[in-house]
Amino acid sequence: MLADDSAHGALPAYVQISEMIARDIEAGHLLVGDRLPPERAMAADIGVAVGTLRKALALLVTRGLIERRQGSGNYIRHVDGADSIYAFFRLELKGGGGLPTAQTLSVAHMDKPDDLPAFGTSTRAFRFRRLRLLGNIPAALEEIWLDGACADRIDTSEVSESLYHFYKSKLGLWIARAEDSISAAPVPGWTVDQFSPKAGDVVGFVERIAWDQHANPVEYSRNWFDPDVAAYVSRLK
Repeated sequence: MLADDSAHGALPAYVQISEMIARDIEAGHLLVGDRLPPERAMAADIGVAVGTLRKALALLVTRGLIERRQGSGNYIRHVDGADSIYAFFRLELKGGGGLPTAQTLSVAHMDKPDDLPAFGTSTRAFRFRRLRLLGNIPAALEEIWLDGACADRIDTSEVSESLYHFYKSKLGLWIARAEDSISAAPVPGWTVDQFSPKAGDVVGFVERIAWDQHANPVEYSRNWFDPDVAAYVSRLK
């Protein structure tokens, strides 16, 4: 099911569809050489207009993930390193895949707390707290810190479900590299009712330092994920 693209921060429906298909390819649900269903049947199954689906497929063709064969249909054509909004996103549903969406809980501009690792050049940062969903199922809590030197201010009305997409389209920076550390940690006190584990419950925990296109460390994040819903997956190719 797609997120309502009229909702605040939601990605356009055709982008959601393209990312959903891309993640199914990464998860191995769609294999190189597989033929996608006819466009009208596929659009009806997803619940969108054929024109919307065709925009999504055109985006995947541009990214090299599918090939259109005249008179035959659309076929999976996986290309390593293909550009994706969620190229660095590593959480998947336990069965694989799951379209990522997010609900922003708060955005704050503040001094960096003492418990954060060193990153960036400013003593201040923008803090995003979000509920992450996979296939509309609450899967993780996210706390993301962007170095204050990256922007003078952030218009929360422009923040999309994909922060990396927001960084690139609105701030002129993009994440080129990331390093994750995976462990377990208690759910923070600012959790929300939609997230099944309660405050203090021990769940999966991922910390990340991310570098921009100029090799500057600009972002630190920590994510608490529900192990009954999601798994951290990193595929080596």
